[in-house]
Amino acid sequence: MNLIVAVDEKWGIGKNGGLLTHLPGDMKYFRETTRGKVVVMGRKTLESFPDGKPLKNRVNIVLTKNREYSPEGVTVCHDADQVLETLKQYPGEDIFIIGGGMIYREFLPYCSKAYVTCIHHVFEADTDFVDLDRTGEWEVTSCSQMQEYNGLTYEFKVYSRRQAL
Repeated sequence: MNLIVAVDEKWGIGKNGGLLTHLPGDMKYFRETTRGKVVVMGRKTLESFPDGKPLKNRVNIVLTKNREYSPEGVTVCHDADQVLETLKQYPGEDIFIIGGGMIYREFLPYCSKAYVTCIHHVFEADTDFVDLDRTGEWEVTSCSQMQEYNGLTYEFKVYSRRQAL
Protein backbone atom coordinates (compact mmCIF):
# COMPACT_ATOMS: atom_id res chain seq x y z
CA MET A 1 0.00 0.00 0.00
CA ASN A 2 1.18 3.54 -0.79
CA LEU A 3 0.30 7.06 0.19
CA ILE A 4 0.64 10.34 -1.65
CA VAL A 5 0.78 13.72 0.08
CA ALA A 6 2.09 17.28 -0.33
CA VAL A 7 3.81 18.75 2.75
CA ASP A 8 5.43 22.02 3.69
CA GLU A 9 8.75 22.32 5.56
CA LYS A 10 7.02 21.58 8.89
CA TRP A 11 5.05 18.66 7.40
CA GLY A 12 1.82 20.68 7.31
CA ILE A 13 -0.69 19.38 4.77
CA GLY A 14 -3.85 21.44 5.03
CA LYS A 15 -5.81 24.39 6.31
CA ASN A 16 -9.58 24.69 6.78
CA GLY A 17 -10.24 21.43 4.93
CA GLY A 18 -8.22 22.37 1.85
CA LEU A 19 -4.71 22.12 0.49
CA LEU A 20 -2.04 24.60 1.59
CA THR A 21 -1.40 25.82 -1.95
CA HIS A 22 -2.16 24.98 -5.56
CA LEU A 23 0.78 23.70 -7.58
CA PRO A 24 -0.16 22.59 -11.12
CA GLY A 25 2.96 20.38 -11.26
CA ASP A 26 1.93 18.63 -8.05
CA MET A 27 -1.62 18.11 -9.37
CA LYS A 28 -0.19 16.58 -12.56
CA TYR A 29 2.12 14.32 -10.50
CA PHE A 30 -0.85 13.22 -8.38
CA ARG A 31 -2.98 12.46 -11.46
CA GLU A 32 -0.21 10.51 -13.22
CA THR A 33 0.78 8.58 -10.08
CA THR A 34 -2.76 7.54 -9.08
CA ARG A 35 -4.45 7.12 -12.48
CA GLY A 36 -5.86 3.61 -12.86
CA LYS A 37 -5.26 2.88 -9.17
CA VAL A 38 -7.38 2.55 -6.03
CA VAL A 39 -7.55 5.71 -3.89
CA VAL A 40 -8.64 5.71 -0.25
CA MET A 41 -9.82 8.93 1.34
CA GLY A 42 -12.04 10.39 4.03
CA ARG A 43 -15.41 11.99 3.39
CA LYS A 44 -14.09 15.54 3.71
CA THR A 45 -11.41 14.85 1.10
CA LEU A 46 -14.02 13.60 -1.37
CA GLU A 47 -16.21 16.62 -0.66
CA SER A 48 -13.24 18.94 -1.33
CA PHE A 49 -13.06 17.77 -4.98
CA PRO A 50 -14.90 19.74 -7.69
CA ASP A 51 -18.65 19.15 -7.17
CA GLY A 52 -17.74 16.52 -4.52
CA LYS A 53 -17.35 13.99 -7.34
CA PRO A 54 -14.99 10.98 -7.19
CA LEU A 55 -11.71 11.04 -9.10
CA LYS A 56 -12.01 9.78 -12.67
CA ASN A 57 -10.13 6.69 -13.85
CA ARG A 58 -9.65 5.39 -10.30
CA VAL A 59 -11.48 3.17 -7.84
CA ASN A 60 -12.59 5.57 -5.08
CA ILE A 61 -13.00 4.24 -1.53
CA VAL A 62 -14.30 6.63 1.12
CA LEU A 63 -14.07 6.05 4.86
CA THR A 64 -16.77 7.73 6.94
CA LYS A 65 -18.59 6.99 10.17
CA ASN A 66 -21.78 8.43 8.62
CA ARG A 67 -23.93 5.39 7.80
CA GLU A 68 -26.26 7.53 5.64
CA TYR A 69 -23.46 8.71 3.34
CA SER A 70 -23.74 7.18 -0.13
CA PRO A 71 -22.40 9.37 -2.94
CA GLU A 72 -22.40 8.01 -6.48
CA GLY A 73 -19.29 6.37 -7.88
CA VAL A 74 -17.56 5.45 -4.63
CA THR A 75 -17.33 2.47 -2.31
CA VAL A 76 -18.19 3.63 1.20
CA CYS A 77 -16.63 1.93 4.24
CA HIS A 78 -17.40 2.75 7.86
CA ASP A 79 -14.22 1.63 9.63
CA ALA A 80 -10.59 0.82 8.88
CA ASP A 81 -11.17 -2.94 9.06
CA GLN A 82 -13.87 -2.66 6.40
CA VAL A 83 -11.47 -0.68 4.18
CA LEU A 84 -8.74 -3.30 4.64
CA GLU A 85 -11.19 -6.09 3.82
CA THR A 86 -12.34 -4.23 0.68
CA LEU A 87 -8.73 -3.66 -0.39
CA LYS A 88 -7.98 -7.39 -0.41
CA GLN A 89 -9.40 -7.53 -3.94
CA TYR A 90 -6.71 -5.14 -5.24
CA PRO A 91 -2.92 -5.64 -5.54
CA GLY A 92 -0.96 -3.66 -2.90
CA GLU A 93 1.03 -1.49 -5.29
CA ASP A 94 -2.19 -0.22 -6.83
CA ILE A 95 -3.54 1.31 -3.61
CA PHE A 96 -2.95 4.95 -2.62
CA ILE A 97 -4.03 6.63 0.61
CA ILE A 98 -4.80 10.25 -0.38
CA GLY A 99 -6.01 11.92 2.83
CA GLY A 100 -7.01 13.69 4.89
CA GLY A 101 -5.03 13.81 8.08
CA MET A 102 -6.99 11.20 10.04
CA ILE A 103 -6.96 8.77 7.11
CA TYR A 104 -3.18 9.15 6.68
CA ARG A 105 -2.64 8.43 10.40
CA GLU A 106 -4.94 5.40 10.29
CA PHE A 107 -3.28 3.75 7.27
CA LEU A 108 0.37 4.84 7.53
CA PRO A 109 1.30 1.61 9.38
CA TYR A 110 0.11 -0.40 6.34
CA CYS A 111 2.06 1.64 3.77
CA SER A 112 5.44 0.65 2.38
CA LYS A 113 5.92 3.67 0.07
CA ALA A 114 5.16 7.36 0.47
CA TYR A 115 5.09 9.72 -2.51
CA VAL A 116 5.75 13.12 -0.94
CA THR A 117 5.75 16.50 -2.62
CA CYS A 118 8.07 18.57 -0.40
CA ILE A 119 7.23 22.27 -0.67
CA HIS A 120 10.09 24.53 0.46
CA HIS A 121 7.92 26.98 2.36
CA VAL A 122 6.09 27.12 5.68
CA PHE A 123 2.35 27.74 5.48
CA GLU A 124 -0.18 28.32 8.22
CA ALA A 125 -1.53 24.78 8.57
CA ASP A 126 -4.07 23.22 10.89
CA THR A 127 -3.47 19.64 9.72
CA ASP A 128 -0.11 17.93 9.57
CA PHE A 129 1.55 14.70 8.56
CA VAL A 130 4.12 12.56 10.35
CA ASP A 131 7.67 13.81 9.70
CA LEU A 132 9.01 10.75 7.88
CA ASP A 133 12.58 12.10 8.14
CA ARG A 134 12.44 11.82 11.94
CA THR A 135 10.75 8.46 12.49
CA GLY A 136 13.73 6.29 11.59
CA GLU A 137 11.32 3.97 9.79
CA TRP A 138 11.55 5.62 6.37
CA GLU A 139 14.28 6.51 3.89
CA VAL A 140 14.25 8.60 0.73
CA THR A 141 14.71 6.27 -2.23
CA SER A 142 14.27 8.82 -5.01
CA CYS A 143 14.15 12.57 -5.37
CA SER A 144 13.25 14.70 -8.39
CA GLN A 145 14.92 17.84 -9.59
CA MET A 146 13.72 21.04 -7.94
CA GLN A 147 10.53 22.47 -9.47
CA GLU A 148 9.30 26.06 -9.25
CA TYR A 149 5.89 27.72 -9.54
CA ASN A 150 5.01 31.31 -8.60
CA GLY A 151 8.12 31.64 -6.46
CA LEU A 152 7.56 28.36 -4.58
CA THR A 153 10.11 25.59 -4.97
CA TYR A 154 9.25 21.96 -4.43
CA GLU A 155 10.46 18.47 -5.22
CA PHE A 156 8.97 15.00 -5.42
CA LYS A 157 10.44 12.43 -3.05
CA VAL A 158 9.63 8.75 -2.70
CA TYR A 159 10.12 7.31 0.77
CA SER A 160 10.31 3.56 1.37
CA ARG A 161 9.75 1.91 4.70
CA ARG A 162 13.01 0.47 6.02
CA GLN A 163 13.07 -3.29 6.34
CA ALA A 164 13.22 -4.55 9.94
CA LEU A 165 16.55 -6.14 10.82
